[in-house]
Amino acid sequence: MSLEEEAELLRRIPLFAELEPAKRKLLAFASERVTFAPGQFLFHQGEMGDAAYILAEGEVAIIVKTPAGPRQVARLSGHQVVGEVAVLGDVPRTASVRAETPVVALRISKEAFLDLLRDIPTMAMCMMRVVAQRLENTTAQLRRALAERGDAA
Repeated sequence: MSLEEEAELLRRIPLFAELEPAKRKLLAFASERVTFAPGQFLFHQGEMGDAAYILAEGEVAIIVKTPAGPRQVARLSGHQVVGEVAVLGDVPRTASVRAETPVVALRISKEAFLDLLRDIPTMAMCMMRVVAQRLENTTAQLRRALAERGDAA
């Protein structure tokens, strides 16, 4: 994937769509293109977040540890960001992410990601919306799981 193709990939992702073309190219240049085979993990729950990943190709499973064992809570495909929560909150990863198909991703270091959020308020607002939506989805899943067990939410 060329630098131009990586910059174009970033343009198609809502989080990065507002970036000026020069900043998208700079971000593409600063990111690392990585690949994962099916079954490989991008990262594991509990690790400290050192980077966020932009999925260019392929599908990943989002897996959380539960008392009953690992549970897949979501499946994501191209043009989505994963791993940003640990980077934003400076907390351990809240889930593991496993490649389900061959995956091509752009790895953006924590420093570069946070610099962008500081420099571009519209991007920071968009990221807050993404995180809020994921929190809402997680809360809904938790309520369903508790209802299935007969617990009050």
